[in-house]
Amino acid sequence: MTQEYQLRILPEIAANEQRLKSYLAQEKGLNLRDIQATRILKRSIDARQRTIFINLKVRVYINELPKEDEYEHTVYNKVEGKPQVIVVGAGPGGLFAALRLIELGLRPIVIERGKNVRDRKKDLAQISREHAINPESNYSFGEGGAGAYSDGKLYTRSKKRGNVDKILNVFCQHGASTSILADAHPHIGTDKLPRVIENMRNTIIECGGEVHFQTRMDALIIEKGEVKGIETQTGETFLGPVILATGHSARDVYRWLAAHEVTLESKGIAMGVRLEHPAHLIDQIQYHSKTGRGKYLPAAEYSFVTQVEGRGVYSFCMCPGGFIVPAASGPEQVVVNGMSPSNRGSRWSNSGMVVEIQPEDILGMQQSIAEEIKAKQNEQLLQLNPSLCTAKLTTINQKLLSVLHFQEELERQCWLQGGRQQIAPAQRMLDFTRKKLSYDLPESSYAPGLISSPLHFWMPDFISRRLSLGFQQFGKSSRGFLTNEAVMIGVETRTSSPVRIVRDKETLQHITVRGLFPCGEGAGYAGGIVSAGVDGERCAEAVAHYLHS
Repeated sequence: MTQEYQLRILPEIAANEQRLKSYLAQEKGLNLRDIQATRILKRSIDARQRTIFINLKVRVYINELPKEDEYEHTVYNKVEGKPQVIVVGAGPGGLFAALRLIELGLRPIVIERGKNVRDRKKDLAQISREHAINPESNYSFGEGGAGAYSDGKLYTRSKKRGNVDKILNVFCQHGASTSILADAHPHIGTDKLPRVIENMRNTIIECGGEVHFQTRMDALIIEKGEVKGIETQTGETFLGPVILATGHSARDVYRWLAAHEVTLESKGIAMGVRLEHPAHLIDQIQYHSKTGRGKYLPAAEYSFVTQVEGRGVYSFCMCPGGFIVPAASGPEQVVVNGMSPSNRGSRWSNSGMVVEIQPEDILGMQQSIAEEIKAKQNEQLLQLNPSLCTAKLTTINQKLLSVLHFQEELERQCWLQGGRQQIAPAQRMLDFTRKKLSYDLPESSYAPGLISSPLHFWMPDFISRRLSLGFQQFGKSSRGFLTNEAVMIGVETRTSSPVRIVRDKETLQHITVRGLFPCGEGAGYAGGIVSAGVDGERCAEAVAHYLHS
């Protein structure tokens, strides 16, 4: 038989199965010899007090062994000869859309501009070693999307959007540790996630789907208000309804859609910096102990949020025991992101520290944009659609793509401050709040290197001022957090998409173009690996309904 218990126990007991069995025998009146196995169903850390506890929901197998797998299997049947659906982008939104299409008896054709998840690694290494960005293969573009090499966190609050458990179970079926089913903040790790992504791709191919790498969508084929397929830079044409899961950095896609009057809307975004502390310091603060995490606790996490001048200031994508990586996707950009391996064992902990930005925040700045930048923006759009008039160009640049252009300009300024390389401008945290230049910088995980720079001086005032005030509030609520041992590294800009590709709430189709299903984070409908996966499954279901109606 089995019994389930809710436990609140010390970390050293939770970390060892034999100790856990002994505890259960003693506290629950069980015979130790009868306990054949235990299975952790839910696990979280309670670090609110000096004594740290682990909360567990545990299933105990008494006089029997587990017969069922720890995860639920999904059956994927062959789909050769079935109606095909084009999935643009092999990030989590696209991969989960493709797998769900197979479940529904449809044949996915996955188109990915970047390389497969293994070959990407060579291009990522080039960024740090030679400061060279491959615009088609980098931390944003390639199999697995931006999440493949930027941590692999699976925590989401968007549970109302769909079945989160299904996403986690599919990951487990493809090789992820079953611990993600139990942990409150599940995490695969950037060292383990590539293998899982490969296995998902193999499932798609084995079932009769297709995956095309180094194949970039250059245009949608639209006839009489309906998508018929896509054209690619290789000259190939792929026909069928389109799930557009291109990710938050596919700026060429946004420009093409805007130039061809496919309805978009500008949306809010968050921008700021990566903040890096010594991991030991964060452990000390969060675990209320001078010794830090000790032997049985993981690298500590934190989460901060406040309001400054009517805008949110908050931590984003916190990476305990992680690294900061160069996440630019094109020339004249410096962008940073965070990642952590499965063991979260580095000497540093980092987080995005960002300020909420609404389109109206940057309207006044557009007037001061240099004429050469305005000319470049117009040239890009005219190349996509030569028939655009001056009034239309102005509308696109000022209303639809204003946040995108602001992103680009901030990343360019960061690149200039870094000496036109992938060296990142940086400043000690306390110096930043005091508007002082940092004459030296602490050791950092950022491989291309840092250069001391007055971030408070050259970053837009509505970002730097709100960040500074937010840091001061965080320092008051968490003693030791506001310190010159921490370094701010610029800039964190790729938190979400700068536009929303507008779709119908019921059909998930674009509001004016039939057969087009904007999907995931790049379309403005998700925020992370799991929520993108959920949205991918929903879009696949919507396509099935579209084809069968």
